[in-house]
This record gives sequence, structure tokens and C-alpha cells, in this order.
Amino acid sequence: MENTTDTDGKTIGIIAYITLIGWVVAILMNSNKKNDYASFHIRQMLGLILLSILVSVLSMYVNLGVFGTILSVLILVLWIIGFVGAIQGERKLVPIIGENFQEWFKGIK
Repeated sequence: MENTTDTDGKTIGIIAYITLIGWVVAILMNSNKKNDYASFHIRQMLGLILLSILVSVLSMYVNLGVFGTILSVLILVLWIIGFVGAIQGERKLVPIIGENFQEWFKGIK
């Protein structure tokens, strides 16, 4: 976990967590001058976006009931943890699956 980051990287990291549009804006802002800190949070948010889409699509075809609600709340909690980490200038992996997000999306720099 790192506490040091430049202002641009921190700003991009925070923007990445503000909906899908914010994530796209963060990618565009990070496209010219690559910032490792910003890329870290962009990868975390991509994982959360895809996880959220997966749960939404799955719930359209399978009645998840209370389990679907629990998954949605869990994704919200993971998003809050990532967002707070970005605000605090930390590279805080989202619990449970954040390390996998970094590995799976390592091509995003």
C-alpha cells in the first residue's frame, strides 16, 4: 500500500470510481501521460463494473432473490472501499477479488 501519489494520478483515480462515464473519462485522462497510481484504480473499477454487469445479467435470467441483493450490496461495499482508498491516496485492493482484478487487467496501464 502506497500513500504517495501526485495530484493528477489521485484525481484520475477518484474520477475512475464515478460511474461508467467517470471510468471512461479516467482512461482518456490517463492515456497520454500514464500514471501507475491512476491505472491501479482504473483496473479496480473495471473489475467492479464487470462484476456488477455480471450480477445484473445473471439476475435477469436466474431468480437470485435475496442472494442477488446480497451480491449487489457487496459490490457497493467494495466500490466504497476502492473509492475511499482513491480519495486517501492509497493503493487499496478491494477485498476478496481486487488482486485478481490487477492480474486480469494488467494490460491497462
